[in-house]
Amino acid sequence: MFDRALLPLQHRVFTRSAAWLAGRGLSADAVTICGFLIGLGAVPCLADGRFGLALACILFNRLADGLDGAIARQGAATDRGAFLDIALDFFFYAAVPFGFALADPTANALPAAGLILAFVGTGSSFLAYAAVAARRGLPTNYPRKGLHYVGGLTEGTETITAFILFCLWPAAFPGLATIFAVLCFLTTGVRWWWGWSIFGAP
Repeated sequence: MFDRALLPLQHRVFTRSAAWLAGRGLSADAVTICGFLIGLGAVPCLADGRFGLALACILFNRLADGLDGAIARQGAATDRGAFLDIALDFFFYAAVPFGFALADPTANALPAAGLILAFVGTGSSFLAYAAVAARRGLPTNYPRKGLHYVGGLTEGTETITAFILFCLWPAAFPGLATIFAVLCFLTTGVRWWWGWSIFGAP
């Protein structure tokens, strides 16, 4: 919901650093993979109850996610980079609630499962919409992105905000995860409706 408003700010923040890193030979793909691996480090941290360290891993992942695209735009962005970015992001998003389920299976397993199910809905509707929209040559609201993006109530900004809240108040995870899952289900439903309406036209 807030991604479109924050993307210009992100672009200004990362452009200078990205130019410096690209000038020293660091590739966008390397940043993507490094950010993903460190982000996955949040899972064992969560399972062990080290929520502060888990939050640091999550924030590093999100920092790398903003920086890799900025580095890619210093040269020629590639289809491989766009693929890696979105594929690894969706896996990482599902890994975080899984980590909370490991931390306290009794209290967190069911809310985590519900949130992962909701992420399947948002992720699959996002990718299905992007694939058909690209085939039809529809304009995108995010021209700097490697894929056709469709918005909703829960985008990247809302997801990282939820993850931060989970780590700051881990005892509140069941309630917070349930609320966020409901928002994700609403986002999925809206995207289904958009696809049904837009792609029904010749």
